[in-house]
Amino acid sequence: MNLARVIGTVWATRKDENFTGAKFLVVQPVDDARRATAAPLVAVDTVGAGVGETVFYVTAREALLAYKRDLDHLTPCDAAIIGIVETINGRDPG
Repeated sequence: MNLARVIGTVWATRKDENFTGAKFLVVQPVDDARRATAAPLVAVDTVGAGVGETVFYVTAREALLAYKRDLDHLTPCDAAIIGIVETINGRDPG
């Protein structure tokens, strides 16, 4: 799992049908002190996160499984937000 700060939203009017109703967020990977560690990326939101929140996300196969919508079909997903962070080492994530 990786930490990130949600920095934006992506709107896509045309997408794979399995993403219908999905929310895409731009996330900035961060370390536990909330310093940027890599380039921003787009992740599908599975937990109702919003801009400004610190989240944790998974990539690759784990993301594909986190957003699986149909037992017979895997949705093409490279990154998925799977949690909203409340504290980091006893610190407020905001």
